[in-house]
Amino acid sequence: MTSGDALDQFRHIARERAFGRHVGSDRLIQAGLDALIAGVERPSLAMLAGLLRNEEPEAPELFDQVLEELGLLFQPPSDPRAAKWAMPYWMAGQIADGSIDPATGTHLIWADIAYDLGYPAELEPLVHCAHNLDGREENWGISLEELNDEAVTAAKQFLSKRSADQARDWSPYEGAVERCDCSSGRCPDWMRRIL
Repeated sequence: MTSGDALDQFRHIARERAFGRHVGSDRLIQAGLDALIAGVERPSLAMLAGLLRNEEPEAPELFDQVLEELGLLFQPPSDPRAAKWAMPYWMAGQIADGSIDPATGTHLIWADIAYDLGYPAELEPLVHCAHNLDGREENWGISLEELNDEAVTAAKQFLSKRSADQARDWSPYEGAVERCDCSSGRCPDWMRRIL
């Protein structure tokens, strides 16, 4: 593992935890150990990597401290709507870049995310892929590889729609996701300052 891989692992775990997914202390400690072996140096890293089994309850706090030292702290958007949507975009990004198995990623979107968002139409292709991958039978005449490719394509399409929406309608400023209709005078104050 390179130091870049170790930092990517820290980023990934930070997002998992920020989105409320359980990450065991053993994984946090292992991430610290991997980073230390890869040559990453931070004051709290050795303490995290060296925790013993009876010290595991200290791992989350030390992990956060290491994230802060690395400048990798992640906070989901403060806007409730944006926060709900941040997780499927993150998960779709992982499916698209191959860092998570398409079956696992689409299943998480289906089981953990789509329900909370009221099964929006935007997630329908990914949920459909999850159903196909979860219920696939040999006699369907379609290979697992084809279904995985379909899920990757659906994830990429989902992400490309977001990019187009952001370019047209969404503001990246202050972590807010608001539509702007400046002609009506209903722009948020912060948006008027930047326009």
